Amino acid sequence: MDIDRAPAVCSRAASATFALGAVGLCLLVACSSTPKDAEHTAKKALTGTDESIFLGDTIEKNYDPNVIMKRGEAFFEKDEFAEAIVEYTHFLDLHRSHMLASYAAFRIGESHMRRAKGIDRDPEPIQKAIESFERLRRDYPGSRYDGQAMDKIQECHDLVAQMHLFVGQFYYRRESYLAAAHRFEQIMKIYPDKSVAPDALYFLALSYHDLGADDWASEKLTLLAEKYPNSTHSSEGAKLLAKIVKSQPSVLLAKKPEPAAPLEAAPAAVAEHPRPAPAGGVTPQVANGVMRLPSAAAMGQGFVSCRLGAWC
Repeated sequence: MDIDRAPAVCSRAASATFALGAVGLCLLVACSSTPKDAEHTAKKALTGTDESIFLGDTIEKNYDPNVIMKRGEAFFEKDEFAEAIVEYTHFLDLHRSHMLASYAAFRIGESHMRRAKGIDRDPEPIQKAIESFERLRRDYPGSRYDGQAMDKIQECHDLVAQMHLFVGQFYYRRESYLAAAHRFEQIMKIYPDKSVAPDALYFLALSYHDLGADDWASEKLTLLAEKYPNSTHSSEGAKLLAKIVKSQPSVLLAKKPEPAAPLEAAPAAVAEHPRPAPAGGVTPQVANGVMRLPSAAAMGQGFVSCRLGAWC
């Protein structure tokens, strides 16, 4: 290599090395930051809410109604309903007269409903949803969410009735007929107009039949045929009713009771010394000037002739 050209060659080599190092450093930084940027972008796409409302813990963010509402909405959209309930409740605690207060109250009820996992799970979220919607209608009468809250209340009651039916059928399959009958009776008492009422009435009759109370079973099966003639179990109920009626013995007439024997006359000794006799025709005995009542066996007919309000 020419000695005169050596400095220029070294300079170009150094420049190339520096450029490659810079490119590598940029790639390293870009690679390390890409997952975080992607995660942030995914969150933005999922919620559509400014994530800055979750950053910091300033007084403004804790009291500003718009910030609190945005936090509640962000949690609701991410299906984090317990956190959403906290934010909506916080909103109502601070801004009960705000124009969005009725909306926050409605969202609390919706959040409780979304927390319910099915009719075979804990009914507490549904019960809290009913309480929330009823509170909305009480605290904000005539609001734009009043009608929707009423519809949600009916929907919640339908779910509660289905839960009672599910539990009752579970007890029935376990042959716990008394517990099953209690559940079915609750449905007929509280939710007679719900869609599960015919099924509950049929299984109530089955429970009574398996408990040996065929009179009650017949009563419920007759009601099932009269009130729900087109129900799913109407034909099965009719067959069971016919079976129960066929197996019942004929009714015997009660034997006419014989008239009671007349009371014996009082002894002559007592007649000579009349004393006021107790009610019921019981005659006391007198010995050595002391009046004594006869024994229970000797009183016999006296107890038979007792009437309501008499001394016995």
